[in-house]
Amino acid sequence: MSLFQALLLGIIQGATEFLPISSSGHLVLTPWLLGWTFNPQQAFIFDVLVQWGTILAVIVYFRHDLKQLLIAGLRSLRGGEAWREPQARRAWLIVLASVPAAALGLLLKSIVEHTFGSALAVSAFLMGTALILVLSERLSKFDRSMDALTWLDALWIGIFQALALFPGISRSGATIAGGLLRGLNREQSARFSFLLAVPTMLGAGGIALLDLGQAGDVGTQLGPLVVGFIAAAIVGFFAIHWLLSFLRQRRLYGFALYCALISIGSFLVYVLR
Repeated sequence: MSLFQALLLGIIQGATEFLPISSSGHLVLTPWLLGWTFNPQQAFIFDVLVQWGTILAVIVYFRHDLKQLLIAGLRSLRGGEAWREPQARRAWLIVLASVPAAALGLLLKSIVEHTFGSALAVSAFLMGTALILVLSERLSKFDRSMDALTWLDALWIGIFQALALFPGISRSGATIAGGLLRGLNREQSARFSFLLAVPTMLGAGGIALLDLGQAGDVGTQLGPLVVGFIAAAIVGFFAIHWLLSFLRQRRLYGFALYCALISIGSFLVYVLR
């Protein structure tokens, strides 16, 4: 992998991890469309490290929120009235919402891994993301606050997140849509989605690091790995900030249209090839 390829893929990972357009789908389709072929082991190492770049971005951006959630969650373990605090409830709802993706990820690991090798599957799932975004905009009532979320709401959003195990289904898009369908406004849904990303991505990234220990020598591609990691972290940080600002006043239809166009375009390329 060249430095240019690593830079481009790191930028794509950083932007699309948080924009509702599917990072996994773009990381599958981009090399396929450009005719790039990578050593599978080196590609796996790269994917793991750029994912950790976006994990760093979301942790740094929400560091104050995460600190408050962690303190409130730990305090609630002592019992009493502490668990009724809004921050403590939110912390445990985030933990609960992480469960469906973790459970299904273990059960469907081989099936999910198989879809990562299929550009046609990614194309279909991208169209699924477009439909999810459109339906959530059409059906949402925007009449609830994040503090009004219940355990049922958290599970609902968690189930939507589990859909994003498949490349082409956007994690942020699915969880934002799940929040909209439970009555949250767009900015609140996005904020919950990003906070939910932390335990989810840490868990997935931790498992990937364990696999990475068996993958071989990381040092052989140190330059591209560092470039991809830094690019993903920087672009991811600004993508979070931009999307939160965007969703205060605008809808998700533009992202849905983008996903639909990429889906149709990649399908046509697949057929022509």
